[in-house]
Amino acid sequence: MNKDNNEQNEKIKKAFEMQQWPEIKSTDSWNIFKVMSEFVDGYDTLARIGPCVSIFGSARTLQSNPYYKLGEEIAGKLSKAGYGIITGGGPGIMEAANKGAKQAGGKSVGLNINLPFEQYPNDYIDYDKLINFKFFFVRKVMFMKYAQGFIVLPGGFGTLDELFEALTLVQTMKVGKFPIVLVGQSFWGGLVDWIKNTMLLQENNIHPKDMFLFKVVDTADEAVDEIFDFYSKSAMSPNF
Repeated sequence: MNKDNNEQNEKIKKAFEMQQWPEIKSTDSWNIFKVMSEFVDGYDTLARIGPCVSIFGSARTLQSNPYYKLGEEIAGKLSKAGYGIITGGGPGIMEAANKGAKQAGGKSVGLNINLPFEQYPNDYIDYDKLINFKFFFVRKVMFMKYAQGFIVLPGGFGTLDELFEALTLVQTMKVGKFPIVLVGQSFWGGLVDWIKNTMLLQENNIHPKDMFLFKVVDTADEAVDEIFDFYSKSAMSPNF
């Protein structure tokens, strides 16, 4: 813990240090090229796969957890119907979804992020569809740009970040209105109540129609049916 605190303190101190313009310019310029390279890798890999569903959830979920089994089942059903599966590439729910896709013979994509803890690529990602990212924001672009549906199982801050990114992009019409499915009424119910009662009714911070941007379900069949129903009502269909 002391080591972690010392590292954090050093980062904070460094942020307040005065830097010379050439040093700032050099560092930022190289970061631009690093960001560009990650975008290129992501675009080159994902553009060839076809319509996919991004499945989000906690890296800490154990294999014995019912939500792990649920993630595996959902990914398997979607894969058998011809959809590629995109996950964050790590353990937990991400591993479950990649496993379900792999065992069903589907496309299994992992967008891994380099972190000091928890995150490591799972064993069920297609070898040619594993991408390692340094920058969270580039990774999130890939989640959103190449997914025609979002299925969100229970998770932590990262899962909420991805969920609200998807909701914001659909709400502001920066992407098409694709299905966003939350799995687990007992887990998501409190958040949904807060969104409705506080954000909407009490503070008027969202529009009433925003409550229809997502759907809460409990079973794998309900989750995949939301995706199937969307495609059955549109001219789009998987192309691989």
